[in-house]
Amino acid sequence: MSRVKFLGILVPAAAVGGWFSGILYEKKRHVLINVSSHEKSSCACVGKYDKWPGIPFMSVSAATPISDGLDKSVAVPGSRTSQIMKYGFPGMSNIRSQRDFVLSYDQRNRVPYWVFEHLTPESIKYAEDVDRSKSEFHEDKSVHEMFRSTNKDYLGSGYDRGHMAAAGNHKACQQFVDETFVLSNIAPQVGVGFNRNSWNRLEKHIRKMLRVYPNIYVCTGPLYLPRREVDGKMYVKYQVIGANSVAVPTHFFKIVVAEEKSGGLHMESYVMPNQPIDDNTPLHSFQVPPEAIEKASGFLFYNAIPRTKITTINGRKSTWV
Repeated sequence: MSRVKFLGILVPAAAVGGWFSGILYEKKRHVLINVSSHEKSSCACVGKYDKWPGIPFMSVSAATPISDGLDKSVAVPGSRTSQIMKYGFPGMSNIRSQRDFVLSYDQRNRVPYWVFEHLTPESIKYAEDVDRSKSEFHEDKSVHEMFRSTNKDYLGSGYDRGHMAAAGNHKACQQFVDETFVLSNIAPQVGVGFNRNSWNRLEKHIRKMLRVYPNIYVCTGPLYLPRREVDGKMYVKYQVIGANSVAVPTHFFKIVVAEEKSGGLHMESYVMPNQPIDDNTPLHSFQVPPEAIEKASGFLFYNAIPRTKITTINGRKSTWV
């Protein structure tokens, strides 16, 4: 049997096997994660997902714990991972599935590799009982304490605790907002001029896209880009903060896929330097080819989308083949 035919049989079999495993595990053990007390609040918007089994996506199930050899339960019951990750996983390392977003955690740098969100007009609609001021930054207890970032790491560092999955994208439920404050979703960001300004403008721009598109898929993450030093050589240099040496990214990226009602797809991709940026700088000046982000990050994003299905990239007709 050829290698191609073998893989053609193996991958669907793994998907079906993972799905059934998720169902069986869900029946035996409904609560799979040690949720902190502030995450145990009741949410009407959570309940509608609780009845579903694990994700029928490849061999990973949101209803089963994803083991990295250290922690035993990282998946959240009732999450909608299969919907969020509709267009593919960039990687399978240290995945944390929250109820309204999915991330891959970088244990060495104590920040995410990437964070995925699926946004709709309904999911970002503000609920009257949601109050962001009630949310508190908290450690991710599913991460081994040796590789975990803490609030003390950020204290006095001069950096904001910057959300990758933006709190403003998850206003439909207090529990969803609370979960965006888990430190595995956070990276050090320059505050004034970046996190509170231009980065915030980019987040708002993406939410405004929902006035046109019914579905938006967003991938966000850090980058550590090289620069030429005085000796003429290229180096990758970045600061670390706190006792746990949390890495301060040199840049951040967002890759957005906007899905039309007809199924047509449009992509926008951005890279911003982690430094103060003039508010008058237009967002489109930060647009880059998506493959540049893939090359810099080491991940292939939205790899489940045939390139020919993407109509435009950064407002221009796609030349991907």
